[in-house]
Amino acid sequence: MQDMILLSKDTPIARVVSSNIEPIIDERLPLFLKRTGNMQAWLESRAIDSHRANSRLLKRVMRLEHKDDLTTVLAVNAATITDNYWVKPIDDDTLQYENVRFKGNQFDDLALTGDVNSFNKPPSSTPELTNTGSFEKCWRFEDGAWWMYKAGKQEELFSELLAYDIGNMLGLNIAYYEAAGDYIKSLDFTDNAAVDFEPAAAIIGDTHDYIKIYEMLREVNEDVAEQYVLMCYFDAVIFNMDRHEYNFGILRNSDTGEVISFAPFFDHNISLISRGYPHSAPNDVIISDFISLVQHTGEPIKVRKLTESKLLAVINKIPFYPPKTNEVPSPDKFTANYIISRQTTLESQCSDLLHLCS
Repeated sequence: MQDMILLSKDTPIARVVSSNIEPIIDERLPLFLKRTGNMQAWLESRAIDSHRANSRLLKRVMRLEHKDDLTTVLAVNAATITDNYWVKPIDDDTLQYENVRFKGNQFDDLALTGDVNSFNKPPSSTPELTNTGSFEKCWRFEDGAWWMYKAGKQEELFSELLAYDIGNMLGLNIAYYEAAGDYIKSLDFTDNAAVDFEPAAAIIGDTHDYIKIYEMLREVNEDVAEQYVLMCYFDAVIFNMDRHEYNFGILRNSDTGEVISFAPFFDHNISLISRGYPHSAPNDVIISDFISLVQHTGEPIKVRKLTESKLLAVINKIPFYPPKTNEVPSPDKFTANYIISRQTTLESQCSDLLHLCS
């Protein structure tokens, strides 16, 4: 790996020489680097998922010499939409953040749909090379803000929009979602990198143990740890099967490195009925892990109570339609009942610490 300077905006915060990190402003370093010291792993974690079919098309259009993650990230100086970090060669005294940060995106259609007309465009800097995640998606700049568009099956889009509605009904801090034709879109919760998003991997590594994660987050910030518990409750209610270290995290002040808050909850398309209609009563690892967590903290949780009528009201406004089956002729009623059954299970198994209010 070449020697380079790591910057936040136009401020150098570290030198990377022979893969060794030499901090310049230690408190502003990405937390992943403070924890591991592994610059190459940090860079590679910012690359588009190579398993996405459209990522291969993007690399072809961008004329990348190699397809590996490191080459992909360095093609755009490791810049992303959701933070202010980037890199440049150690001997480059001219390149500025204004020349690197993204102001538009010529390859949004290619990233989202595999649009063949994109092959007529010359290579240009695109945030898609650092747009992580396993689903086809893209960034679009609309009315002064970045929006993440995501493709999926009807049941996946339905589940993500309903999860957003449920988060609002519960009074949680959740990223904004709305329907966008055949897709869904979510508003960039960093407001064009007004703050830095750091994925949880920066703090917790790849552990999935709720209690270990909670204790590690407590060392960062008590409020962050409390928000994590609420997110775990939310995941238990919506049967979120895919919470991992890169789809939750924290927000930091990009000028000081100070931890501001837990990031808004996002990425819930593998939840609810996205993978089919559950046939058994709620008794899964997501519920049991949450119960173990809340018993470990010993702290009461107060959230709003969901009702079937309110759920049906929001379900019937969602413009995506899960399939009917012989076993589930009314997906709307099935989904509402299933959510209430999960809420009831959680309430009954930790009634001394979980308080549901109207």
